[in-house]
Amino acid sequence: MINTLKELCLLNGVSGNEGSVRDYIISRIEGKCEYSVDPLGNVIALVKGNKTPKNKLMISAHMDEVGFIITHINDNGTLSFSCVGGIDARVIYGRQVMLENGMIGVVGGKALHNLSGDEKDKAPTLSDMTIDIGASDKEEAKQYVKLGSYASFVSEFVKLGENNLKCKAIDDRAGCAMMLRMIEEGVEYDTYFTFVVQEEIGLRGATCAAFTVSPDFAIILESTTAADIPSASGANKVCSVGGGPVVSYMDSHTLYDKEIYNMAFKLAEENGIPCQTKTRVAGGNDAGAIQVSRGGVRVCAISLPCRYLHSASCVISANDFEDSYRLLKLLSDRIYSL
Repeated sequence: MINTLKELCLLNGVSGNEGSVRDYIISRIEGKCEYSVDPLGNVIALVKGNKTPKNKLMISAHMDEVGFIITHINDNGTLSFSCVGGIDARVIYGRQVMLENGMIGVVGGKALHNLSGDEKDKAPTLSDMTIDIGASDKEEAKQYVKLGSYASFVSEFVKLGENNLKCKAIDDRAGCAMMLRMIEEGVEYDTYFTFVVQEEIGLRGATCAAFTVSPDFAIILESTTAADIPSASGANKVCSVGGGPVVSYMDSHTLYDKEIYNMAFKLAEENGIPCQTKTRVAGGNDAGAIQVSRGGVRVCAISLPCRYLHSASCVISANDFEDSYRLLKLLSDRIYSL
């Protein structure tokens, strides 16, 4: 599963431009299930099991990642840009990015020695930054870049210490990797798997996929912010890398199904799986759209605790990754019996 995660993370798939990720996923599920691609670009797969359950279950993860879109070519050949999805400006400055055509650029801005005293104490804003692709002027840059084209973080997939993994786009290629493993291993009951687009800009793909599938239950696989760093304490840590999968009771978009929430923790305890919840009501994921689709869907989210979310250096625990998959399997099996 880690090799699959690596292959997925190294693909570029900013919201609205998920084609390379979708192609990879289709190459992995071809011949293993029925699938279709809807007009928005979601992959909707039905994996047949030995039994047809009385309740329709949908397991979902999003293919897209945060990134950038080019908005202007400046006279000096640098590129102005906007963020696609929520990115803290502090993690952008000085980073390498890759354009759609494979060109590498560097995000830069005003030199340190030109900053005023007040500016030195503040993080640069997006309007202060441009992407330098090495073009000498606007005309040269226009040969390589069109307005509306995408750029993605450049990042290596590396092991940190004994058990942690680092790369861009772990949110939410980790969820996609878990679903691919479950499809390839097979299921006992007929199950829908939706690999959805445009989560980072408003849960758009999940809105359409849930309407199409019309499930009774949904398990959303995600990554969520772990703030377990020295400057945070108590509830402000939210969750911790290495503490096991995160099962949420509420976030900014969703009140999760209480019975399934309790069921997840009971299954984790019975099977020796470390499990935690978030200690702040914040953030959100595709459950917010799926829950209110059609006549309503009972939802649960299993999330990987992830440090430095929405950056080029997302960090997760390999143990949490494996334990999240174990909990997914147990919970999906139990939902079929409800």
